[in-house]
Amino acid sequence: MSLAEAEVKPRKSLFTLKSAQTLLAELDERVGDQSANSSGARAIVLTHMRETLATARREAEAELLATSKGIRCAQNLCNAEDEIISAVHLFATKRVYPVDNPSEAETLALAAVGGYGRGTLAPGSDIDLLFILPYKQTPWGEQVTEYILYMLWDLGQKVGHAVRSVDECLRMARSDMTVRTATLEARFLTGDKTLYDQMVERFKTEIMAKTGPEFIAAKMAERDERHKLMGNTRYVVEPNIKDGKGGLRDLNTLYWIGKYFYQLKTSQQLVGKGVLSAREYRQFQRAEEFLWAVRCNLHFLTGRAEEKLTFDLQPDLAERLGFAKRVGMLGVERFMKRYFLVAKDVGDLTRIFCTSLEFNHAKDMDLVGRVFAPFKRGKVKIKGDGDFVVDSGRLNIAKPDVFTKNPVNLIKMFLVAGREELLFHPDAIKQITRSLRLIDTNLRNDPKANNYFLSILTAPQSVERMLRQMNESGVLGKFVPEFGKIVALMQFNMYHHYTVDEHLIRAVGVMAEIANGGLRKELPLTHELLPQLNDTRLLYVALFLHDIAKGRPEDHSIAGARVARKLCPRFGLSPAETDTVSWLVQYHLLMSEVAQARDIQDPETAKAFADVVQSPQRLALLMILTACDIRAVGPGVWTGWKGSLLRSLYFATEPLLSGGHSQVTHLDRINEARSVLTENLNDWPEQEIADYAARQYDHYWLRAEPELQVAHAQMIRAADRVDEAFAGSIRVKAFEGITEVSFYTPDHPRLLSLIAGACTMAEASIIGAQIFSTRDGRAIDTFRLRRTFASDEDEKVRATRIIDTVKQLLQGKRYVLIDAGKDSKLNRRLKPFKLPADVVVSNNLSEKFTVIEVSGLDRTGLLHSLTREISDLNLTIGSAHIGTYGEKAVDVFYVTDLTGQKIASKPRQRKIHAALLDVFNPKPVEERAKAVNS
Repeated sequence: MSLAEAEVKPRKSLFTLKSAQTLLAELDERVGDQSANSSGARAIVLTHMRETLATARREAEAELLATSKGIRCAQNLCNAEDEIISAVHLFATKRVYPVDNPSEAETLALAAVGGYGRGTLAPGSDIDLLFILPYKQTPWGEQVTEYILYMLWDLGQKVGHAVRSVDECLRMARSDMTVRTATLEARFLTGDKTLYDQMVERFKTEIMAKTGPEFIAAKMAERDERHKLMGNTRYVVEPNIKDGKGGLRDLNTLYWIGKYFYQLKTSQQLVGKGVLSAREYRQFQRAEEFLWAVRCNLHFLTGRAEEKLTFDLQPDLAERLGFAKRVGMLGVERFMKRYFLVAKDVGDLTRIFCTSLEFNHAKDMDLVGRVFAPFKRGKVKIKGDGDFVVDSGRLNIAKPDVFTKNPVNLIKMFLVAGREELLFHPDAIKQITRSLRLIDTNLRNDPKANNYFLSILTAPQSVERMLRQMNESGVLGKFVPEFGKIVALMQFNMYHHYTVDEHLIRAVGVMAEIANGGLRKELPLTHELLPQLNDTRLLYVALFLHDIAKGRPEDHSIAGARVARKLCPRFGLSPAETDTVSWLVQYHLLMSEVAQARDIQDPETAKAFADVVQSPQRLALLMILTACDIRAVGPGVWTGWKGSLLRSLYFATEPLLSGGHSQVTHLDRINEARSVLTENLNDWPEQEIADYAARQYDHYWLRAEPELQVAHAQMIRAADRVDEAFAGSIRVKAFEGITEVSFYTPDHPRLLSLIAGACTMAEASIIGAQIFSTRDGRAIDTFRLRRTFASDEDEKVRATRIIDTVKQLLQGKRYVLIDAGKDSKLNRRLKPFKLPADVVVSNNLSEKFTVIEVSGLDRTGLLHSLTREISDLNLTIGSAHIGTYGEKAVDVFYVTDLTGQKIASKPRQRKIHAALLDVFNPKPVEERAKAVNS
């Protein structure tokens, strides 16, 4: 029996089911005169059951592909399993171990438990069985049990089983919540039904009737812990369909609680109990149907019990489920949007169900009341507001017609909830959901409603919670239809961790956290800039809108700016404020792109950036917006290194916009950096520090972080003291999730390529690099590697191996040979993505260098191949800016020819362009062998 018991329209089924009796007759015919207990007969039974199971799976998959009915597929597989197990049981008890006059002890009942007990079975699911004994195991019972289990194991089934008497079943159910849940779902299969009925009846009267609150508390705690392990959000872009938030397990939890507490046989009876409305139950059915369709297709596609919708599986699943490409959206993005909308529906149902339990039954269930939230009975008026009341500690409407009389209250209620720091009463949630039709053009253009919304959006104490609640209830997407278009929208790339709507809400949340005094260590400059701003409201609005045009065929920044120009006046912003927000949305990616992909110390970089920004106020706003945006992308995306790049760009640009009257000049920053290093090297003689500092160019002090400068100084000092030409150092940065490996060596035209090759040989993923030269012809290169190992020591071991490899490569003792087509872990993960490669060669971005920007699909050894090709083209790399954005690599090289001049020749520029473009199309292995270092 499925959770929703979805009705299926009559049709000619592609699935045929043989009964256990039919299968037994077929076995008798095939075995013939052989002894049923012989090895030959067993082999015949195994072969026939294997054929029957394979046919059932094949027909179930064919029906699934033809109808997309996931529950029917799961029921078909379950029914086939029932008949196979029953047939094996019949053959074991009637043919192999027959008993003419069985005693009371020689009886056995076989029940399906767990997911199998619910009457639905995914292709890769475990078969959970309970063998029920009258009071103790007998030789006959042991023989039958073993025959059935070994037959199922030999069929390749994953069988979980327990053999217990009725008393043992009840004793274990009392002490073990997992056993209790499994017993709750027990379904009779075959054998002595009297035993099964006895267990079920005693379970109801002796356990279920007395432990409802305890069971509910355990299930809700179990759910919360599961959500925590899965990231505590339903909007991760590679969700777990079974255990993730909004997945099938959440629906199972509702079913368990309903069956346990309300003594229901089907989930449809929740409507009769008043827990769910008829509309909400239909939502339940649709959600379960879709999730089962996805899960069954996922298992068939992978051939195993895979529950995670990884990037490499999503396109194939979208195709199997019939999601085609549309303008502005890939088929896979349409499929995943549907998935996230369903997960949101599951969340809505869970919230309705739980709040109904809390308010309708918590007075009889103290334990459940403590699990959900403590509250006091009774209603309290809210001072100065007659439309809402505090009802049992939650915000509720004062009268049933509060929304129909004045739809503005649909927005105002969220303002009041945030201001009063209140959760919503379940009746209020239901009323909001049922009043969404009132959000029309008139309400969207109502000045008071928009003023309330702007107040919600710019209240740092509550904005993230309120926006998320507005989104979950459906109010936000209806009130701001442009936002509604990106609800549950997933971008099919490895860079973004969340759906677009979740990312926007998190970005606003980061801004609120800064305004509330948080993130001072991580974002020091934002805290310095915030008091200087004329109006911080613009940041909240810009962050809310910056990706609102994702999923459209045109550039989302340009389209988003147009949306901002439309919405800002509606929200009550002035023309000047609208212009600023629109500009921020249009250029929200600019500062990040320039900081990470350009040489910040090149005067042309800051000048070109300043020409776009035009004012110190906009620069400050863009700086803060960029930091919030990056931090909201996902865990580990923001790093201290990225923060230092953004700060460097800010300080390089600010004097150009303030007329040279910056509080901190270029020279001041260099002197300050040298002073900080001097303080950190307080055990060095003063002259030694001065001599060391003189070896560095000015840009080193501006680009390298203070901690990195100290590490470099100590590495170089140690090497110089023993007259060693080569040295390396390691910094494991657990918080940022990276390991830094630095190299000090005489400069070499292929140095960058050799280091990249050594990293690839160690299967290390490069996410950034800083390249420096000293005045005495040495190179100081620092590579940042994505953390792979849980242990810092393991990270250090790998980094040490890379350093040793680079030394051997420079000495000619080892060679780099990388198979670009190798089936590495990275290459497998990148396989589902398609990105066009692009190479831009420009002389307009720097006074001294030709700038080469290369972008395309990342792969194992890409940076090594690119830098080697640049060396083969007789180019000298002055600085390199290595960036990885999920599956996309963006590498920028500032180069000259061997005489130190720009590449002015157009034919040579075209040759560079063609050669680097070819790097993205690896040659066969035999041709790549020519790339061995000399």
